[in-house]
Amino acid sequence: TMKTITIEGMSCNHCVMAVTRAFEEIDGIKNVKVDLKKGRATFDEDRPVDMKTVQEKIEDAGYRVVP
Repeated sequence: TMKTITIEGMSCNHCVMAVTRAFEEIDGIKNVKVDLKKGRATFDEDRPVDMKTVQEKIEDAGYRVVP
């Protein structure tokens, strides 16, 4: 299942790498693409992933998931 989330606080390619790394730490997520200009990330789930876990990982990296 492909999902898209909006992320605030990204301003450069370092931010993109940090967000990508945060996603890679979550079991069940693959094919992460972070779009700096749109402030979004898309990813595929190969099994159900709790969105609260996603939000916590992104926030731990220093960014904010926008509902």
